[in-house]
Amino acid sequence: MRKLFVFFLFINSTICLAQLGGRGTYQFLNLMSSPRQAAMGGKILTNYDYDPDSALYNPATINYRMDNQLSVNYVNYLADINYGTASYAYLYDRHTQVLHAGVTYINYGTFVGRDENGDFTNDFSGGETALSFGYAVNIGRSDFHVGANLKLISSKLEQYSSFGGALDLGVIYNYEKWDLNAALVVRNIGTQFTPYVDTIEKLPLEIDAGISQIVPNVPIRWHLTFENLQLWNIAFENTAQSTTDLDGNVTNNEVNIFDNIIRHTIVGVELFPESGFNLRLGYNFRRSEELRILNQRSFAGLSAGFGIKINKMRFNYAYARYNSAASSSFFGIGIDLQ
Repeated sequence: MRKLFVFFLFINSTICLAQLGGRGTYQFLNLMSSPRQAAMGGKILTNYDYDPDSALYNPATINYRMDNQLSVNYVNYLADINYGTASYAYLYDRHTQVLHAGVTYINYGTFVGRDENGDFTNDFSGGETALSFGYAVNIGRSDFHVGANLKLISSKLEQYSSFGGALDLGVIYNYEKWDLNAALVVRNIGTQFTPYVDTIEKLPLEIDAGISQIVPNVPIRWHLTFENLQLWNIAFENTAQSTTDLDGNVTNNEVNIFDNIIRHTIVGVELFPESGFNLRLGYNFRRSEELRILNQRSFAGLSAGFGIKINKMRFNYAYARYNSAASSSFFGIGIDLQ
């Protein structure tokens, strides 16, 4: 276990220059499409159960309970952008040898092409796809599990195309006596094999950690996630939150150490996590701080959803609030093929 900890520490220290959105290509890899994930704020890493969607975000969660479980998700995103995932797991022997496969896609829609003079040329579209294969193992009869996802990535934006590959590495600690799970994930370690033009761009590498537990004698599982640990300073001054007094003096929105800590934090709860009906609620602090407007109650950062099991099918829905003018709905269906 000491070697495993050193390995993750090494990964963290050697790639700490990775940045957030806009600083790398294939940004769709870090979008949340699972309604169960999205309802609890996104990036839940510690669901060690039947749900094959969990393995797309933490491959260490791959386990025998996912055998023959199929999950398909769809997201009606902003500006007519649509994306989604499909995932499936298969147990091929009784030694918990479980294989996981998944696909993630995004369709940016159709755009009107114009030249430098504003004259019409032709319509064009854009889309990206990632195919993943995952596997996890238990570490020597302990409560630790490690896993990896291998991803092949294809992207086409107008006349430009790119192909790349990435690796996700995850570890989860599953202490059944306390119903306690803790996890660490390094996502998108990889490169472009074929760039769009000539320049090899960085992938959106991300390091996340999480912990969750079912409250003793209460049907609630709480989740606490710390995202983007590869970069400490992710806060910035929001000019929309600046104030001006009667003398015209402007007070800018100052960023302090607490602002940075809170922007790494996501909290979520799932009511009745082991029953046929679930209620979920989450709060993403970074989304709230970056999208809220001073003196306006937009409920940015809030998300909520539910899940219903009917026979061998599970239906999931989530609603995520971005600001007063933007929100997204997440739809998912899970099928037990056994």
